[in-house]
Amino acid sequence: MKPASKRPSPARLRALWPDVWALVKPRRGALALGLVLIVISRVAGLVLPASTRYLIDDILGKQQYEMLNPLILAVFVATAVQSATSYTLTQLLSKAAQRLIAEMRGKVQAHVGRLPIAYFDAHKSGALVSRIMNDVEGVRNLVGTGLVELVGGLLTALLSLFILFSISVSMTLVAMTVVLVFTGVLQSAFSKLRPVFKERGIIQSEVTGRLTESLGGARVIKGYHAEAREEEVFRQGADRLLNNILKSLSGVSLLSLSATLLMGIVGALVMWMGAGQIIDGTLTLGGFVTFTAFLAFLIAPVFQIVNIGTQLTEAMAGLERTREILNEPREEDDPRRKVILGPIEGEIRFDNVSFQYEENKPVLQRINFVSSPGTMTALVGSSGSGKSTIIGLIAAFYVPNEGMVSVDGVDLSTVAISSYRTQIGVVLQDTFLFAGTIRENIAFSKPGATEEDLMRAIKIARVDEFCERFPEKYETIVGERGVKLSGGQRQRVSIARAILANPRILILDEATSSLDSESEALIQEGLNFLMKGRTTFVIAHRLSTIRRADQILVVEAGEIVERGTHSNLLTANGRYRELYDKQQGLEENLFLAPGEGDA
Repeated sequence: MKPASKRPSPARLRALWPDVWALVKPRRGALALGLVLIVISRVAGLVLPASTRYLIDDILGKQQYEMLNPLILAVFVATAVQSATSYTLTQLLSKAAQRLIAEMRGKVQAHVGRLPIAYFDAHKSGALVSRIMNDVEGVRNLVGTGLVELVGGLLTALLSLFILFSISVSMTLVAMTVVLVFTGVLQSAFSKLRPVFKERGIIQSEVTGRLTESLGGARVIKGYHAEAREEEVFRQGADRLLNNILKSLSGVSLLSLSATLLMGIVGALVMWMGAGQIIDGTLTLGGFVTFTAFLAFLIAPVFQIVNIGTQLTEAMAGLERTREILNEPREEDDPRRKVILGPIEGEIRFDNVSFQYEENKPVLQRINFVSSPGTMTALVGSSGSGKSTIIGLIAAFYVPNEGMVSVDGVDLSTVAISSYRTQIGVVLQDTFLFAGTIRENIAFSKPGATEEDLMRAIKIARVDEFCERFPEKYETIVGERGVKLSGGQRQRVSIARAILANPRILILDEATSSLDSESEALIQEGLNFLMKGRTTFVIAHRLSTIRRADQILVVEAGEIVERGTHSNLLTANGRYRELYDKQQGLEENLFLAPGEGDA
């Protein structure tokens, strides 16, 4: 992962403005109203400090007491207007910001869900969760009160500056000089803080990713008594995050220190110059008090810029990371995928296919075979030989580096994903169930299925045999990843899900390898029904389950080294026979009585 650059280039900053405008444009009405409200609020807020000059010089100094009540009424009305506009502003923009966050999360999730499998292979699921949930959080300051408050602060500063010049040009110029110097310091500081905030998002996603893995693998961790190791891994990640936060806090603290020092310097200079002008008679006491009050209104936005500017810097960093993920090309964005498939027959052909995940590390080499509609093709071989990669190519998870995979004679790399994947079904060894009900998990493959179709799939897969014993029957909650069901029960739910989908192409990735003999026998009945009339691909762990396969492909080191039927391959006395005899011997030894196998 590339480290965040120390200083974002102007080109990178300019590149973000179209994204900022895309967020602001639909809400420009609310922002415009917010700007109007902030103008009214800030102008009303200036009435109180402006009234001090009249109070001191005219009402008290010149004893014009008849002006007191109107002045107090004006201050009261202005304060009421300021309060009402501030409340309306917060309600309007804060809610708009929260709607934006929800919209952005939905947009990022929808995009991530349509990225190719290769992207998920390279990124942790927990890190992606963090990017979806956390990176968009800061954009509320682009539409919420943050940006408008910043504009309001600048407006207040400009109005205050005009009034300050009308009171004393010399004191205003001195104050302006100090403020401009500090503005340069702010600009430099924010350019250095932005990559720190971006790096925080990266660290946070990594820590969240590892934490998600640890929670999901709680049984493995406890099984190996590895709690202490996981604690250490998480602590190191948390420390990295802490160091980043401390670095940003140090920067913000220095800005606050500088701002406080600025106020002290300006205050001291104004006191010195103001006292001299009062003595000389060029400035009244009321004028001096009013000047100091408006000087606070000039400097206060500087403190506000420190706070809001930090939030906006964080928002831009989050927006940049969000933009990175939204720029990742989706599967359907592939310009080659224009062919819309109708109902398919299910012929799959590999023509001289080679594939590699990483450059110069071939996984498959020169793979050639044809699976006719309605036939069963079994893939066997050592672990890591390339069987799952072949399945991945059939499912269009990947595109060959060389050669062609075709369905009914159409190059699969040119086919629109949506028109193909709706016609395939997958049953995996590691069955994935969602943390809902049994009914919801089965209906996942076909949400609009009728009750009749649903129950038919349930009976064929023998789900009803165990489900009817549960108090909630088909509304039973299965828990995260189906943890409340046994392996055999989860697998039967998975098969029912595939039956309901009624696919033309069926992929069984070691669907029964982890089950006991009794569970396998029950599940095999459902699988046999499921395979009828469909083009089926089976990755076989137990070779005894593929005796009826129309063709068996023996894959080793990314190449097909043998092919044929079960009986033909046994007769050939090659690699398949070697695997078969070894497995038969292992299975027999498992059932030997103690000492029976000893020489």
